[in-house]
Amino acid sequence: MRKPVLAILSAFTASASLVSPACSKEPEPFVPVYRANFPDPFVLPHQGRYLAYATNAEADQANVQMAVSEDLVNWTPLKDGARLHDAMPVLPAWAQRGWTWAPEVMELEGRYLLFFTAREKASGRQCTGVASSADPLGPFTSDAAAPLVCQRDQGGTIDASPFRDADGKLYLYYKADANAVGKPTNIYAQPMTPDGLGLTGEPVTLLANDQPWEAHVIESPTMVQRGEGYVLFYSANHFGWETHQRLSPYAMGYATCEGPLGPCTDAPENPILYSYTDRKAGCLSGPGHQAVFEAAGRQFILFHAHIARGGCQNAKKGRAMYIAPLGWDAEGRPVIGTSLRPSQKP
Repeated sequence: MRKPVLAILSAFTASASLVSPACSKEPEPFVPVYRANFPDPFVLPHQGRYLAYATNAEADQANVQMAVSEDLVNWTPLKDGARLHDAMPVLPAWAQRGWTWAPEVMELEGRYLLFFTAREKASGRQCTGVASSADPLGPFTSDAAAPLVCQRDQGGTIDASPFRDADGKLYLYYKADANAVGKPTNIYAQPMTPDGLGLTGEPVTLLANDQPWEAHVIESPTMVQRGEGYVLFYSANHFGWETHQRLSPYAMGYATCEGPLGPCTDAPENPILYSYTDRKAGCLSGPGHQAVFEAAGRQFILFHAHIARGGCQNAKKGRAMYIAPLGWDAEGRPVIGTSLRPSQKP
């Protein structure tokens, strides 16, 4: 008899260590739960299973590719027959196919909203849109004539992440894609309309790339409420793993915020998750573009990192998905646990 999903999940999380690599003498082992090229992943728990969404699949197979799991550890691609399932097979009129990135899904009053990045035909910039569906599998659709937000004078807008506060108010976090035009980058927050399909007020700058480890870019904001406070996770530095680099410089940090619109302060211990190669722990290159979700009464953090081959060499097969428990120490700082597959070699 197959064990219930929650029982399986509880067994994994009970045995998972909650020691952050940033605070350890030795790095913790991280092993991907899904080894396919699945960049910018996001997980939505739904009716006893877990739905994952990611940046467009290779060879234009899907604008928004998906994978599914019943235990967070074993994942399979979601397919329609022999083809990959596409959560958003038809893009809005303003968007060019082939550049659909970083999808995140929010359930709102029986509907599902998909926030995504796509290339605007008119400007050639990456911009943020929102589409809706009655089903989390889609098809997500949008008849919008223009992006939800596009800071064209700053290179565009990417990595949109919705957040619902305890009082029910909605906020959207996003990054100005200014590094695409050689400018410093900022992360912004802006209130959303109650239906989640629009923005209100003015954007508020929460963070800038002003720390050495961040280099030329900060991106991928994820807001989490902790009691009376707020924690904003983000990623920074160059996402790639270039041929001249031993490891990718991409890494993950966080900031503490006084409210959903800030002000926010970078954590002094940043980055909290970063690349390493270690004889015992293995290889992790370019961890980032995180998201946080809850399952079985616990929080988890997921992220992508480059697929590596023996000797911690770039396999040049894209970025795989990782999942680990997320805990908090006595001072309210995030603690990333060991991955859900700690015993396997990457």
